[in-house]
Amino acid sequence: MRPEGTEPGHEQSRTPSSTRLRTALEAIGAGAYVVDEQGRIVAVNTRAEHLLDRSAGDLVGHDAHDLLHRGPQGQQLSATQCSMRQAFHAGRPAQGGPEYFERGGGSLLPVSWTMTPYDIGDRRAGTLVVFHAPDRAPGTGPGPEQAAEPLTEFERLALLAETTTQLTSTFDVDEAVRRLTALVLPRLADWVVVDLITERDEVWRTAVVQADGDTLVHHEDLEGPMPPIPEESPMPLSRALRGVASALAGPETYRGVPDSGIAAEQHRLFETTGIHSAAIAPLRSTRDVLGALTLGRARKPGDFTVADLPLLEDIARRAGLALDNARLYQRQRKVAETMQNHLLPQMPQVPGLQMTVRYLPAPDASQVGGDWYDAFTLPDGATALAVGDVVGHDLEAAAGMAQLRNMLRAYAWSQQDPPSRIVDRLDEAVTPITDVTMATLVLARLTRTDAGHRQLSWTNAGHPPPLLVTRDGLAHYLTDGHGLLLGTGVHSPRTDATVLLPPGCTLLLYTDGLVEAPGRTLDDGLNWLRQHAAALAHRPLPSFTDQLLHRVHPPGLDDVALLALRTPARGDTGSP
Repeated sequence: MRPEGTEPGHEQSRTPSSTRLRTALEAIGAGAYVVDEQGRIVAVNTRAEHLLDRSAGDLVGHDAHDLLHRGPQGQQLSATQCSMRQAFHAGRPAQGGPEYFERGGGSLLPVSWTMTPYDIGDRRAGTLVVFHAPDRAPGTGPGPEQAAEPLTEFERLALLAETTTQLTSTFDVDEAVRRLTALVLPRLADWVVVDLITERDEVWRTAVVQADGDTLVHHEDLEGPMPPIPEESPMPLSRALRGVASALAGPETYRGVPDSGIAAEQHRLFETTGIHSAAIAPLRSTRDVLGALTLGRARKPGDFTVADLPLLEDIARRAGLALDNARLYQRQRKVAETMQNHLLPQMPQVPGLQMTVRYLPAPDASQVGGDWYDAFTLPDGATALAVGDVVGHDLEAAAGMAQLRNMLRAYAWSQQDPPSRIVDRLDEAVTPITDVTMATLVLARLTRTDAGHRQLSWTNAGHPPPLLVTRDGLAHYLTDGHGLLLGTGVHSPRTDATVLLPPGCTLLLYTDGLVEAPGRTLDDGLNWLRQHAAALAHRPLPSFTDQLLHRVHPPGLDDVALLALRTPARGDTGSP
């Protein structure tokens, strides 16, 4: 019981973080408390104090499981028997019920609950638990012919928490729309329509989805481009697309003469789907109107009412922020990819030689990085080949990569020296005159001997070794000529290595993203690459390159630059 004369919450500490937590919890219309990483209660709201018949002083500082969680007969539960404790340890959003809390006087309180990770300040992770005591027994809901009852406050909060978690964990617009439809169907409606405004201010009906039992059915015939947004139309969807307000609508709303193309499309939507009641809300970011979200009921009983709009607006608000973040990410990625594509050069046309290049960006850090390749013809007719990696996966790394590549080109073109001498001079200059802190590369020079053979000379500055694969599937790494990476400040002599390339062989230069992956050693990655390269030796060079990336590259990890070269088969002619 609460001590006599004690006000709820009086015993909670009044540090800035605890005050912030208390204020946040008081805004929740259900019982709520927050636990730290050990499961100890750090803050509760007034509603929780009343439901549990315990003061904040009786709750804060205690292990929530030991103090509250009980079985249906009031028995103490072990951690393995308690679904709430298991969900807490899993560290993911979860919900459940009925469960039982022990109140201050020893009685049991049946509750439904939801929990989600929560920042409790001071760089500490916690968990928010929201619980609700049902006021009627399970199974007393409406029959199939009755109007659907509104969600309880607990169900509403659980849906909003799930919406936030689901939508903020993706940066893909299409995936965000897919998750949004799965969240609201069939819980709130049996139709959902998502209209999005493109960057060119065009409206696109992105999704029209129906809940048919547990199956979500996409109606692509109702999707696609929409007429422009009318400036003055009072119709619900037009107002939502202008960001004016949420509204209710039905078939009668659009039965009159349409005042715009959008109204005509809405009439077709209601006629085709049989929707008898709809609720429409704007999708907004902090800066713009992104579109509109429509929930529709056709077979689902009951009409939407004004009381349903606040929940729809809350969902639409969260969806709008998530879609805006996804759009910003995709726009940034597009800019980065365009920049990367302009930085990476076109391959020269060398008679008798086949060359193929591929670049796969990293999935994070704006999809741009420091991996690069290059090939160009030298004044004496030789062909220079290079692959390198500048430390980093951002625009700064890409800029450093461009500086390094351009300097290497200039040195190689102006000085008819072996690759080791050129890389030595590059290493001396890289720190004083570029933004590159550290980099690796392989520089090779391909010439034709008097006997008509192709000869490769190369030096390696801390980079994974080139791979040579004969047309018969014999594969080995060119491990000679290895030296320190660039930017160490240690100037030790570099060496060159030379090999005659067999007719019809494939030479592979690549960056470490092709062979490195968590849980796999570098030797394992190199062996895996060699095995698959040997198996693909008979493939045409473009197919060899694509299949090798498909089989070997760990998806979703580092960026990869790859340059593959194939010498002419025996009897072919041509100069390097």
